[in-house]
Amino acid sequence: MLKLYSENPNLKADIKISGSKSETNRLLILQAFFPNLIIENKSDSDDTKVLEKALSSQEKTIDIGHAGTAMRFLTAYFAFQKQEKILTGSQRMQNRPIHILVKALQELGANIQYQKKEGFPPLRIQKGEISQHKIKIKANISSQFVSALLLIGSTFPKGLTIELQGEILSKPYIEMTLSLLSQIGISNNFIDNKIQVFPTKKIHSQKVIVESDWSSASYFYSLAALADSAKLELSSFKKNSFQGDIKVVDFYKKLGIETHFQENSILLKKKKKLIYPDKFSADLTNFPDLAQTLAVTCLGLKIPFELTGLSTLKIKETDRLKALQIELSKLGAEIHINKNTLLGKPPTILKKNAEISTYQDHRMAMAFAPLALKTPLKIKDPEVVSKSFPTFWEVLKACEIKQIFE
Repeated sequence: MLKLYSENPNLKADIKISGSKSETNRLLILQAFFPNLIIENKSDSDDTKVLEKALSSQEKTIDIGHAGTAMRFLTAYFAFQKQEKILTGSQRMQNRPIHILVKALQELGANIQYQKKEGFPPLRIQKGEISQHKIKIKANISSQFVSALLLIGSTFPKGLTIELQGEILSKPYIEMTLSLLSQIGISNNFIDNKIQVFPTKKIHSQKVIVESDWSSASYFYSLAALADSAKLELSSFKKNSFQGDIKVVDFYKKLGIETHFQENSILLKKKKKLIYPDKFSADLTNFPDLAQTLAVTCLGLKIPFELTGLSTLKIKETDRLKALQIELSKLGAEIHINKNTLLGKPPTILKKNAEISTYQDHRMAMAFAPLALKTPLKIKDPEVVSKSFPTFWEVLKACEIKQIFE
């Protein structure tokens, strides 16, 4: 248990955030195909370490723990390799559906069997033979299924064409994958609901510097918004980012935070004259990882909120909609949820010393932490942040958040 509180709501700090987990994990799969690709400023997250270790492992069974991205990407990667692999994970991972990706891979010629429950890990993956170069896949479940296919598509003799069916969720993550492919020299296009990746046997030797993670930056936007005054410099970020969560700039502008892009960093400043909306509304269909952070910020600023487009939150590390309802209620909020919406009415006075459960979910811990600027609170199992941001608690100290381990 970690107790958090603050005695100084005026923030000024320089913060270094490690490389994007999303970018790094995609590049690691591409590097496995094209070893002359050099990656700098890699994410130091658990998920990335798990994926990197799995790609070099000679073991037959690979346990990826809670790393959802690793499960999806490795399923596609190993589908057409020579060695047999069994991919397994934590109990939560074994209850996260993967049947849409597996079905698509099987149609392409993969040899994959479920070891326990139909449609869920663990998976037994034996050598497959590519027999198709076109596939249709539902686009309203997880963009990682699509990205997993795109990352292996250039290794197919005729490339890969994917036709997306239904509403496309988290589209920026698909566009990120395609942008990274283009950056290293793999041709592709995305027209209407059809994506093509063209066959590529080799790429030029090159170095890619991973941009820092915008999802991780969101917690410092929240800190700045909840502070009385704030001047935070975050590195290393780019205005022309591949990451969809750069949308945090626009969302927090409505909550009083100005973003100034500098040569290799961003400067966050809290406006002195503030007019908050009567209700904060946002469609997070393409930015689901920002939901917890925005909900907590609105709670701390006492702004009613309506966050929509959250259907994928039910299949994340935990059912994040239900988890948010439970934990925000502990602070006195009135919360209503349905399959894709979170409605919140903050209390007049936030309850003190609420014990926030994290559900083995890194984002639950990090999203609630900035609220310590408004009221003392406790975070259970704080070590879960290692999944994406191992140094989070250390960095948070520079932002005037006092910490006591109990």
